[in-house]
Amino acid sequence: MGASWAQITLYEVSQKARVELDSATYPVESPLLGRVVQTSLHVGQVVHRGEVLVEIDPVPDQLQLRQQQAAAGGLGAEVERLRAQIGDEEKARFEEQRTAAVSAEEAQNRVREAGATVEYAKAELSRTQRLQREGLAPERDVEKVGAELDRQRAVVATMESAARRIPQEQLTRERERDVRIARLHGEIASLETQRNTLNVGMDRANYEIERREVRAPVDGRIGETTILRTGAVVQPGERLASIFSSGRLIVAAEFPANAAFGRIQPGQPARMRLDGFPWAEFGAVPAKVSQVAAEIRDSNVRVEFEIQPDSSFRGKLEHGMPGSIDVAVEHVTPLSLILRTAGQWLTAQR
Repeated sequence: MGASWAQITLYEVSQKARVELDSATYPVESPLLGRVVQTSLHVGQVVHRGEVLVEIDPVPDQLQLRQQQAAAGGLGAEVERLRAQIGDEEKARFEEQRTAAVSAEEAQNRVREAGATVEYAKAELSRTQRLQREGLAPERDVEKVGAELDRQRAVVATMESAARRIPQEQLTRERERDVRIARLHGEIASLETQRNTLNVGMDRANYEIERREVRAPVDGRIGETTILRTGAVVQPGERLASIFSSGRLIVAAEFPANAAFGRIQPGQPARMRLDGFPWAEFGAVPAKVSQVAAEIRDSNVRVEFEIQPDSSFRGKLEHGMPGSIDVAVEHVTPLSLILRTAGQWLTAQR
């Protein structure tokens, strides 16, 4: 009678269990298509944020960058030459303005000097005409003095015309110089636009070169990595490794939905046996259910376990170690178990 009341422990077993770090997993992926020229990926390797893990051949982008740098350098030299021409034009403008001012003043002085000669000739004509009326000078002297007055007046008119042309000619030269300077500024603006375009291209080339250095996104330890050798070609988005940040070890397992929901609960004891570590020699890893996922994925439910500190496992636990796990989900009497089994058999027969 006592045997019918003895307790029997029922277990749910998963063959898909493994030791994991209870921390975020950060994938390391190839950002682009290229050939690997250097790699330092090793499982268990401690890495720091920003550390270069894989280098993809940067030669194509480096060649493009050097080509753009050479073109930008040539444009820069051309811009400096054009600016020097503008400076020369401005210096020539200043010299011409000064020379024109001096020439204009000299021309005005000559006009005033010629004007004085005209006044003298007019006075001489008036005096000669008076003498001629008094019979002291012949008619020929009057004609001669009158002709000299006309000549002097013509000289004054010529000098006045020449004096007026000086500022007009200077204004014409100024306009022509302004046109030349404006054209030079236009050429500089066009070259600057081309140089800015090249600068954008160089920035992009530098960015692409930096992208070819695949760096660690966080501090942590490499948990998984692909077999990657120098010379291998990687595809955009190809996963190269996984980095686990620092955290405690847990056990994660997958159970069928009908075995997990309603049966596996947080706090239930469990025991994990590791593949490759015979439990009779190394022992098992005691654990306790800590979390049961609320969603089904690929017909299974993820269950996480907290490893108990009093572990008797005689080995070193590391991330990724696979095995199986048994979860104690229920304690029943033999009689209850027989009745349950019979009920399940009868249900199956209907």
